[in-house]
Amino acid sequence: MYYGEDIVEEVRQKTDIVDLVGQYVHLKKKGSSYFGLCPFHGEKTASFSVSPGKQIFYCFGCGKAGDSIRFLMEYENLSFVEALEELAERANVTLPKEEKRDKGEEDLRYKILEINKQAALFYVKQLRSEKGKQGLAYCAKRKLSGESITHFGLGYAGKERDSLYQYCKSLGFKDRVLQESGLFSFKENGVYDKFFNRLIFPIMDLHNRVIGFGGRVMGDGEPKYLNSPETKLFDKSRNLFALNFSRKSRANYFILCEGYMDVISLHQWGFSEAVAALGTAFTEQQADLMKRFNSLIYLCFDSDGAGKKACKRAISILREKKLEGKVIRLSPYKDPDEFLKAEGKEAFEKRIEEAKNAFLWEVEEKKTEFDLHDPAGMQKYMESIAELLRTSFSDPVERENYLKAVAREQMLKAENLQHLVDKEEEKTQLSFGLRKNVGRQEKKREEKWNSPLEEEFLSVLMQRNEFVDLAKIYIEEVDFQGDFAKEIYLKLLSGLSAKAILDSYQNEEEKYQKLVKLYHGDLYHMDLEKDEEKKLLSDYIRQLKLQKIEEKIKEVTDAEGLSHCFKERDKWEHFSLYFHSSCKGRKGGENHCLRYRTSSTGKC
Repeated sequence: MYYGEDIVEEVRQKTDIVDLVGQYVHLKKKGSSYFGLCPFHGEKTASFSVSPGKQIFYCFGCGKAGDSIRFLMEYENLSFVEALEELAERANVTLPKEEKRDKGEEDLRYKILEINKQAALFYVKQLRSEKGKQGLAYCAKRKLSGESITHFGLGYAGKERDSLYQYCKSLGFKDRVLQESGLFSFKENGVYDKFFNRLIFPIMDLHNRVIGFGGRVMGDGEPKYLNSPETKLFDKSRNLFALNFSRKSRANYFILCEGYMDVISLHQWGFSEAVAALGTAFTEQQADLMKRFNSLIYLCFDSDGAGKKACKRAISILREKKLEGKVIRLSPYKDPDEFLKAEGKEAFEKRIEEAKNAFLWEVEEKKTEFDLHDPAGMQKYMESIAELLRTSFSDPVERENYLKAVAREQMLKAENLQHLVDKEEEKTQLSFGLRKNVGRQEKKREEKWNSPLEEEFLSVLMQRNEFVDLAKIYIEEVDFQGDFAKEIYLKLLSGLSAKAILDSYQNEEEKYQKLVKLYHGDLYHMDLEKDEEKKLLSDYIRQLKLQKIEEKIKEVTDAEGLSHCFKERDKWEHFSLYFHSSCKGRKGGENHCLRYRTSSTGKC
């Protein structure tokens, strides 16, 4: 579904961002803005700002920023269209209706959602019927309460191979759509249900909509667990089981488990922060999804070899995504369900308190790979730790802290570990010298965009669009160092408003966040007089020109060229915008001179 810019802007205008955010965050007014604790990262001091004048939010801590649509997208994990439609409904804005086409993607998504909903209801009825005795017996064996069965919407797929298909056909669904749902196998000899003789676990998105299913076979069949295939709605790598419930938990962390039953058991015992990957290894996309709500992740995987392997993979992903990981030890029990049934809630709470730092757990696990009584084995063990330290932490301070912690815990000499880390680092630098050089160049380019001067100048123009005409008299594209800064300046010169520029980067997250930060800059909070704002603009123009001249001086080698640069530098060092009512250089009724003046003469 596509909506034009006019309707998008109408929804924005009719949505009060303070009221919207206030439904999720406790806000207090300070000056012209509202502040509260950021909902996107854990913090104790309020750094989350909402500007009613600009109808945008900005967190000074994590950098999350945007308008009302963006807030709903981030908080509720919605697409742009979904967020727009929800806000439109709240604001009583009627969205234009497109004529739905049978082949339209949005139409197909809605139909699959309806099929999934009906399938979930069908499975629930099956579990509570005579056919569902085996499923209920399994639930009883696993000591699942009636409340848990209802809460998670558990169901049962009977032994008939086409019962769901016949049910969906009776509701009027066409084969083409049923095939797209992923719930059926279409073969030459007929159509068959994907799930049969299985306890069914509905998989829901953050809005409690059923997007897929998982099924546990009753008996000894294979595979033991089966998930819906990829569809227009369902992507295993981008969803987590029970996140729709756990995100509402008051805890500031998640417990990541391996399976559906582990999650349900933990929720039943009061640990509603538990989630699970969906039949696949933990993914980067799932880490990103968790990061929206919490930055601390407890890993609670099976204590067997496969569980430890999965745990190590998850740790590396959490580290890459800057999430804090801790490992809950379950031994001598295999999984959390078994632990809870044997030891109870308080014992598990204690295991959470005693959870080990993920990196230190990795180091501890490496002991099992080497014979530490053999000098050669000890050497390899220390080298493996050094390599883990080197590859896990790019920040030297963080690496040093962990190195000292490892040395202290494993009773090793810190200087010996440091020697091994440095030795391996030297090898890597020699082997990948070219890569490091490229990296430095990339960093340099990034730093150019991060020039505070250029950012502050663009921030003023984005907040005071009427200054653009004045700025373009003096500042050219070549006066900027950063490519992105040039790009934004040219958009401003073309006549685009700040909001229009923001909208053009809706699909480029990093750039969008940078721009919102500029639009939410200090000027809005300074409460300056008009002349003071123009003086600020004057200062930025002078500094930008001097910055460019200093670059030229470094490049020029002949005396004549240097002399010219020095004259230009002297001129711009004394530059200021001159505001008065009589100058012949007036333009458009504005009381400013279109030429510079010097502080020594005060003349145009």
